[in-house]
Amino acid sequence: MSGIFISFEGPDGAGKTTALNSLLPLLKEETSKEVVVSREPGGSPISEKIRKIILSIHDQDMDDRTEALLYAAARRQHLVDVILPALNEDKVMISDRFVDSSIAYQGGGRQIGTKEVAEINDFAINGTIPDLTIYFDVTPEVGIARIRKDHEGAMDRLEQEKIDFHKRVHETYQKLIKENSDRIIRVDAEQKPEKVVSDALDIILKRFPKTFNGGK
Repeated sequence: MSGIFISFEGPDGAGKTTALNSLLPLLKEETSKEVVVSREPGGSPISEKIRKIILSIHDQDMDDRTEALLYAAARRQHLVDVILPALNEDKVMISDRFVDSSIAYQGGGRQIGTKEVAEINDFAINGTIPDLTIYFDVTPEVGIARIRKDHEGAMDRLEQEKIDFHKRVHETYQKLIKENSDRIIRVDAEQKPEKVVSDALDIILKRFPKTFNGGK
């Protein structure tokens, strides 16, 4: 595979998707390669169907391990349908969430074990990991406040979890950053939106100078 794989991570309310939408045109100006953007859970027809099940507010009785397995299943299909083809065609692949999300949310948030969730996903991804992960960091309190303001009450099943759940997610992400410091780079997502985008852009350009002109 000759392409570049970048994932965006962060707790609920971090604004990573908004930042990605602002970053995309800037990145396209800096490279001759095609930039492909997708999301998890979802990103391909089968994975999107699984997404609806996972995030539905009508499935509150879903078992925690069932949830973790569904995320891994959606990820596998997304990998086969979208990520691997893009990488094999020498494209820049950006995924809004990847394995780290499952480790943080199901492993840490649901407390079913980060090691166990990592093992489930090792089977699903079969060795494919991002070349770079940008983590958009906000405190649980700030993230939830943003969601409540932006969504006007229409929150999905995970966003509706109590603050203790979101604190565990945040703490697990912090551990992942320390354990994968070469791959995961933190951006302070409590800054002004334009500064968040600027910081993320700078990280990408400097990490891949041969691909992005601004990294020279």
